[in-house]
Amino acid sequence: MFSYTLKRTFNSIIVVLVIITVTFALMHSIPGGPFTNEKKIPDAIMKNIEARYKLNDPLWKQYSDYLVNLAHFDLGPSFKYPGRTVNDIIGESFPVSLQLGAASIAIAIFIGIPAGVISALRQNKWQDYLTMFFTTIGISVPSFVIATALVYVFAIKLQLLPAAMWGGVEYMVLPAIALAGMPMAFIARLTRSSMLEVLGQDYIKTAKAKGLPQHIILYRHALKNALIPVVTYIGPMAAGILTGSFIIETIFAIPGLGRHFVTSIYNRDYTVILGVTVFYSILVVGLNMLVDLIYPLLDPRIKLSTKREE
Repeated sequence: MFSYTLKRTFNSIIVVLVIITVTFALMHSIPGGPFTNEKKIPDAIMKNIEARYKLNDPLWKQYSDYLVNLAHFDLGPSFKYPGRTVNDIIGESFPVSLQLGAASIAIAIFIGIPAGVISALRQNKWQDYLTMFFTTIGISVPSFVIATALVYVFAIKLQLLPAAMWGGVEYMVLPAIALAGMPMAFIARLTRSSMLEVLGQDYIKTAKAKGLPQHIILYRHALKNALIPVVTYIGPMAAGILTGSFIIETIFAIPGLGRHFVTSIYNRDYTVILGVTVFYSILVVGLNMLVDLIYPLLDPRIKLSTKREE
């Protein structure tokens, strides 16, 4: 376990370095810069600005300086928000995105898995058809359409929940449901197909032949193995929800990190683009590694040892 974790950590560092290098190269390959505006700035002023932010240094020096600062957890100052650093922006806005993402992940898991299990146990019954109907809608309809429909029904017509902004649990309900729609539907379908496959295995038939109660067969033998593909999906899904919520944040005017990321691209705010990309990359890599470490807990037959079997 320790050697596997160490190896994965080393590989993760390499992946993050590659992402930093590619992002840095792409940013600087595009014509223009963070201080390029329609209104031309005098050359002397432009030189002073570039000197202040060290944009006049050679690219290799800017790159190496960034890596050195990153090693000290310093993501640099924002070019467009005077007096604020990228660390400040992430520290202020990521907790909001984290709350929204955690609520969406909880909805997707705690509704998606039971729905998939019920659908598999009641295959070709009305419960199965009803689950498949709603999961098809959840996968087919984009999150921004679901968000618009939820706002129209629950905020405008029924006036039960606020339509936008961020200020409490009631503000979290609609964006969390809109963001959880597609993952919840996918988890339900994945759980259903995996459960059907596991329920047809010989060891399940043997357990039934021994007369074990249905709930023990389901929870102790079937569900545990059926959840392995679901866990495989939940890792990237969690990262995708936490990093891909900027559309929902924009619709509901939520001050999360996704909105800053999109704005920084428009503004060519190099340090914010790179800092948020690094932060998200570490998050994605970390969650994927966590999923790999959970596998043996679900199925002891899965080994994380790097040694070859003889």
